Amino acid sequence: LKDDSFIYLVLYVDDMLIVAKKKYDIQKLKGLLSAEFEMKDLGAARKILGMEIIRDIERRKLFLSQRSYIQKVLARFDMSSSKPIDTPSAANIHLTAMFAPQGTSDVGLIYGGDTQCLVTGYSDSDYAGDVDTRRSMTSYVFTLGGSVVSWKATLQPTVTLSTTEAEYMALTEAAKEGIWLKRLRLNVQSIYFLDIQAG
Repeated sequence: LKDDSFIYLVLYVDDMLIVAKKKYDIQKLKGLLSAEFEMKDLGAARKILGMEIIRDIERRKLFLSQRSYIQKVLARFDMSSSKPIDTPSAANIHLTAMFAPQGTSDVGLIYGGDTQCLVTGYSDSDYAGDVDTRRSMTSYVFTLGGSVVSWKATLQPTVTLSTTEAEYMALTEAAKEGIWLKRLRLNVQSIYFLDIQAG
């Protein structure tokens, strides 16, 4: 747009989310789209792809939660009345599948407030962490103003020969994501990368 404002249109199958600085821009875009496609306007976004969106307009904050999704999973396995407890596990245990811990249904992501809009990236790898394939894990997370905006944890495509090579592969993936975030017009002047050292 000419005045340096922006419009983000997020589309997944038949779910659409429109984000812009000005309400007028959203109304104009909705008018253009509805002239071409049959659409149903659900008003201000309250839910998208299983995530609940809660706004605190006075404090200029946004809260994203998967509470309803977690509750559906608990109901599916007849665990709705179960009580969450903290159970420590040994440091050398490797989980084979991702899951949402039962006690995290009220946990979410908070965006906004008066924090400085600085993008910071953290990357790490675990050399030969997969006991079956000996492949390493690439992990990264990016924060904007202290709030998580992008993350990834996946096995690397090839077996690396050293911890240095595994770290370079993880950092390369993180750098590509950082460049993409900068092109997303987040008004980023510089991106900081920090490697995570465990233990």
